[in-house]
Amino acid sequence: MAVAASVVVAVGTATGTLSALDGGRGFDEAGPAVTRSPSPVPLPAVPSAPVTTKASVSATPAPSPVRTRSPAAAPTRTERKQRSAPVTTLLYRHPDSQVLDWVRSHPDDPRAALIGSRIADRPAAVWFADHTPDTIAARVRAVTSGAAAQGRVPVLVAYAIPDRDCGGASQGGAPDLAAYDAWIDAFAQGLGSGEVVVVLEPDSIAQSDCLPAADRAARFASLARAGRILKAADPRARVYYDAGHSGWNPAAQQAALLREAGAASPDSSDGVFSNVSNFRTTSDEIAYDREVLDALGGPPGLGAVIDTSRNGNGAPPDGQWCDPAGRRIGRAPTLHTGEARIDAYLWVKLPGESDGCKGAPGTFTPSYAYELAR
Repeated sequence: MAVAASVVVAVGTATGTLSALDGGRGFDEAGPAVTRSPSPVPLPAVPSAPVTTKASVSATPAPSPVRTRSPAAAPTRTERKQRSAPVTTLLYRHPDSQVLDWVRSHPDDPRAALIGSRIADRPAAVWFADHTPDTIAARVRAVTSGAAAQGRVPVLVAYAIPDRDCGGASQGGAPDLAAYDAWIDAFAQGLGSGEVVVVLEPDSIAQSDCLPAADRAARFASLARAGRILKAADPRARVYYDAGHSGWNPAAQQAALLREAGAASPDSSDGVFSNVSNFRTTSDEIAYDREVLDALGGPPGLGAVIDTSRNGNGAPPDGQWCDPAGRRIGRAPTLHTGEARIDAYLWVKLPGESDGCKGAPGTFTPSYAYELAR
């Protein structure tokens, strides 16, 4: 059943970048994986893909009813209270991604200029989706040190929780929670001392109902520990927990799960993330995330980050999650949203990496990227 979690399983790491439409303003500089949302009808089968360098695996959730919420008034734009510590204003664009590889190797393709300017040149998250305890610290450090050298903020996605995707196409991760805890310890060693945003385990909380109660409690304890370890290793790290999206669990239900996983504690959390690899509108996510944060409790400084990479036209009316037609890139990634309690708009999913319908799951598909960029 899952969110749409883009899974980049790479020996290096896979990254991506995006441009913004959907009323976006300019972008900060800063990928990718495939995820989906629950659907009221059985989801189509998605071919599985091997876990290889720069290959993503699409998550295929079991059918689940789409939760609808009554329309909410558009949130009032307010200037968010600034954090006490100084913040870097620009996001980091990692110099290695599937889309960059394609643009560099296809300079004469008539689509290359548009894909390059609106996708490849934009900052996006770097996914760490394979359980590689011996190399994870060095790989994380390569990204954070590259960002620090430019005075920019990297966005990292930790995606190695056991029973990932509840046996769907993105199944994988660490073999057990003890191994996962060790992986997180090594991940934390690569953070350095600069600002970094960590998107901690997409789907791990919103999709946890597939686990027996004891296993779910153990997962949540491990997630709470992960946040504490990451923030202790780098006090300037911002760690965000899985809130699903506005069409999934009701806000109060999601907040209760988040609380169990440590998301209300300032020792482990800076707030929540939503809409990863999904298509819900930014206004819907702002309203939903505020509801979640209100129900979550915790210190007033907790905020939310929203994946705006493919939500420029909102979610398709038929609930399709797999490379739906008519979508477009959303608001530009930025750490300055001008919205109360909304810390950032991020491109967590890399536009152009297929969910498994327009191309192999997690692989860059230029025709899809061009459609989104246009």
